[in-house]
Amino acid sequence: MEDGRIAVPSNGEGGLDGIRSGHFGHCDTFTFVDVENGQIKEVTTLKNRPHEQGGCMVPVNLLAQNNVKALIVGGIGMRPLMGFRQVGIKVYYDDQRPQIRPVVEDLIAGKLPEISDNQVCGGGGGRM
Repeated sequence: MEDGRIAVPSNGEGGLDGIRSGHFGHCDTFTFVDVENGQIKEVTTLKNRPHEQGGCMVPVNLLAQNNVKALIVGGIGMRPLMGFRQVGIKVYYDDQRPQIRPVVEDLIAGKLPEISDNQVCGGGGGRM
């Protein structure tokens, strides 16, 4: 992955040693991992916003406003996926490991695939 900010939907307080949320749009927190020269430069977190106004585009806009370049999910619906594509955020897929650190390291190493249209979920619960 090139330099930039990675976002990971996270349970609880998030962080690099946290656990990824199975339903990205309703996660508690987004963990942001800033990458520079192939190395983790900084890790920060940001509380997710409620969906009342704007539905699943709320997290899309939140991540776009925070200069996110890539998102790692274990599941996502088609509508938010299309929103991320429109704002230029690449969405990567791993539905096997809920730990944040190994999937971030895999993305940096170029080992995670971008999500394909046939991997989206119907919404509501997502996959872990």
